[in-house]
Amino acid sequence: MIRRLLPALLAVPFLLGLTALPASAAPATSCYGGAISLTYHYSTAAVEYGPYTTSSRCKDINMRLTTDNGSFLDACVVFVDHTTLCNNDNTYQTMGPPWLTVATDVKDGTHFKLRVHAYDIDSQLDHFQLAF
Repeated sequence: MIRRLLPALLAVPFLLGLTALPASAAPATSCYGGAISLTYHYSTAAVEYGPYTTSSRCKDINMRLTTDNGSFLDACVVFVDHTTLCNNDNTYQTMGPPWLTVATDVKDGTHFKLRVHAYDIDSQLDHFQLAF
């Protein structure tokens, strides 16, 4: 009898909407939920997007490609109030469909631009999202 009741008892929290999320899931959802959508058109030179200002919604600056055609983009962040160079020793990071961090532990209210260039010739028209 207990075996028959156990599945029903385990289902009660879900039916009542009392599901618990891991502590890290809630901030990530609100961060990515505020993402903006952008489009990259192929260029031989780097393309800049922004300026943007970080908020308390995300502690990092995150990016992902929403065009899943096998192409990639290289991206970096420029903290415009301090420099004209990319963060992380003026290096780019290769970005694809999964969310990846372009800059970590960024203070709220920080002004930045996203600098993007093609990973290769396949990056003709790519849609991506930026969460900050």
